[in-house]
Amino acid sequence: MSSITELIHSIPVDPLTGAISVPIYQTSTFVQDAPGVNKGYDYSRSNNPTRAVLEQLIAKLEKGSTGLAFASGLAAIDCVIKLLKTGDEIVAVDDIYGGAYRLFNAVYEQFGIKVHYVDTSNTEKVFEAITPKTKLIWLETPTNPTLKISDIAAIAKIAKANNALLCVDNTFATPALQTPLTLGADIVVHSATKYLGGHSDLIAGLLVTKNPELGAKLKFYQNACGNILGPFDSWLTIRGIETLHLRIRQHCSTALEVAKWLQQHPLVDQVYYPGLKTHANHDIAIKQAKGFGGIISFSLKNDTEAAALELVKHTELFKLAESLGGIKSLISHPANMTHKSIPAEKRRANGVVDSLLRLSIGLEEAEDLIEDLEQAFEKTRNTKTTSKYEKATV
Repeated sequence: MSSITELIHSIPVDPLTGAISVPIYQTSTFVQDAPGVNKGYDYSRSNNPTRAVLEQLIAKLEKGSTGLAFASGLAAIDCVIKLLKTGDEIVAVDDIYGGAYRLFNAVYEQFGIKVHYVDTSNTEKVFEAITPKTKLIWLETPTNPTLKISDIAAIAKIAKANNALLCVDNTFATPALQTPLTLGADIVVHSATKYLGGHSDLIAGLLVTKNPELGAKLKFYQNACGNILGPFDSWLTIRGIETLHLRIRQHCSTALEVAKWLQQHPLVDQVYYPGLKTHANHDIAIKQAKGFGGIISFSLKNDTEAAALELVKHTELFKLAESLGGIKSLISHPANMTHKSIPAEKRRANGVVDSLLRLSIGLEEAEDLIEDLEQAFEKTRNTKTTSKYEKATV
């Protein structure tokens, strides 16, 4: 059975009514037959039938044992860090999402959890960063926003050899392209706000574990801390997942066309997209994923913030906004938006230069998006931001 067919038929028909769409159980509590005797549900913070369908669905898609749904991607990340204690250490990807960096450094560092940031696309650097106190290795692959690719299977072996957990943020790839648990990871995390929801109309986070005992521990923290996803947003996420594979196919196809076009543009310096043969980790991307995703980042030959901000003023189809993974194409300036919480020197050292722009490719036709970028480049070209920018003009 194909993955798409399996996905569609993994979403159950309601056994009570035959409803083909999962019902929204918009209730806080459930009537019990006697104290502690119920139909599997007592209070919606602990469990809810709509959320349960979503959690079972994402566990199946990621080929794991336990799925959990949270109020946001950061809430899901927060739950994972609660597995650690004072004195424990994390080895984390250096090109990390700004919100995760803020959570690690501004929240958990004060509780004595230390984070070492390394270029995880270089497996040797991960090995060198491990200490006896390392309890968690944190990957994004592809990374946000420079789209580095890390070898999940190789790093999983390092984690196991050092009794550390491996958690992979699979937001950019999604289970339609990549299943980290089958490559040796222990936990997968998603910002379901992005591709899984797919329509820019919800905030949600998901976790999946390979091991049921680990899943039960995270389930305890989910209930104890109360950071759960409500039934309506659970239903929206299920509805988004129903079309995930079809949307991802289009995102990938269009992104590759746009990336190739950007690569030859005279005003563009670097293009970051794993589907390009020039990408440093192209071979690893081919090995562990079925596609390259819908995110492209690129820097300008005029590496200034002013040049980047001038360009984003002129796009029409690409809307300037936070987030990604929806049906409409978005453009963002990471240094001023998603990664503003990371110190400028650290951002730049990790490739998030002042002129870096990130594109989230939607479901529009590739030629329309290219035309939009071309007219934005042309208007920016005529602005003549600096003499260096003029030199890049042909």
